[in-house]
Amino acid sequence: MTPPLAVLRLILAAIIACAAVPAIACDATTPCEIGSGRYYVRPPAGWDGKSPLPAAVFFHGYRGSGAQTMAHEALGLALSKAGVLLVAADGQNGTWTIEGRLSSGRDDIAYVRDLLADLRKRFPVDERRLVATGFSAGGFMVWQIACQAGGLFAAYAPLSGAFLDPVPESCATGPVSLRHIHGKADVVVPMAGRWIAGGRVRQADVERSIDRMREIDRCQIAPSKTERQGDLTCRTWPATQCAGRRELQACLHDGAHDFDPAWIVEGVEWAGRLPPR
Repeated sequence: MTPPLAVLRLILAAIIACAAVPAIACDATTPCEIGSGRYYVRPPAGWDGKSPLPAAVFFHGYRGSGAQTMAHEALGLALSKAGVLLVAADGQNGTWTIEGRLSSGRDDIAYVRDLLADLRKRFPVDERRLVATGFSAGGFMVWQIACQAGGLFAAYAPLSGAFLDPVPESCATGPVSLRHIHGKADVVVPMAGRWIAGGRVRQADVERSIDRMREIDRCQIAPSKTERQGDLTCRTWPATQCAGRRELQACLHDGAHDFDPAWIVEGVEWAGRLPPR
């Protein structure tokens, strides 16, 4: 006798459930594999396994890798102590695609979307403190995401990056909260900009990049305050003085092409204080 249709459906569901392959565990040394690439992740020490985690997605510099990010001991310790989930994005062959300027051979905006979708399946992310950060070429990548897909993160905290010329006239997804940090003595990504990639592409002037984001956020021309924050001198355009209801910070230090992991922790904490989107 032919089994009832309901029984056949139950049998089919059981077969599918048995055939489903669970996500393979990944961590600081074993990459999380996704369709468009991979990334690494390290939850903070002592995490209870269920509480929502603030997260910093870090984009490495030119010729770097997610594995190298995870090997940065000071970065890992600082974020772990602060209770922040460190997520190390992994560029294609150590590079990033900046649309119309540089190409890694991969759509890196699509890659970031895939990364975040997979991350949310593995960890309970505190969405208000989900921050994109990155250093040098990784900073270029953060500026690009902020302009082309600003809704992917709660806030952006690039380090020693900028737009690439020509600076975009507008950003597809509108205003974002962004806190940029740069060294006044940086000669690798200088404040005034320079030609890169064998003279094919020019890194934009940092102040011009900040000014364009101020225009996109529809902030008043003058910052509401300039103050010292440790080694940083920061200008702030708060959300209350920006028609886009997002906050912009531009912070400079006297150093060269380097960063303090504490600045990333501060960026995550800053994101948590922002008005809800």
